[in-house]
Amino acid sequence: MANKLFATKSVEQLMKAGSDEGGHTLKRTLTASNLVALGIGAIIGTGIFVLTGTAAANHAGPALTISFIVSGLGCLFAGLCYSEFASMLPISGSAYSYAYATLGEFLAWIIGWDLILEYLFGASTVAVGWSGYMVSFL
Repeated sequence: MANKLFATKSVEQLMKAGSDEGGHTLKRTLTASNLVALGIGAIIGTGIFVLTGTAAANHAGPALTISFIVSGLGCLFAGLCYSEFASMLPISGSAYSYAYATLGEFLAWIIGWDLILEYLFGASTVAVGWSGYMVSFL
């Protein structure tokens, strides 16, 4: 049972499964600058726009710049890890595919559901943040 839960697929098997789509592939129309902008937007999120003034006024003061630099370095390293994964395994599936190739099916399943929940909660927090701006604008 444990062998089946932690069974992995090789990179070659995942690449073959990704290319056997029977002609139902997406067009590759995004440029490098589009992909960089999407990646930066996904890494930074909306918290930088919603919480910056509150953090500067109430908590950090001038040290807010240092905290942004430190968190930016963490985001840079996370982005570099994902770019390494994507160059190693250039198919769709993001962290799920990377985990399937290295950690096994069960952990990939957990990571896949974690990504779904992350995107659901992330979208709702972005909506709450921007609704505050919209209310103050109106």
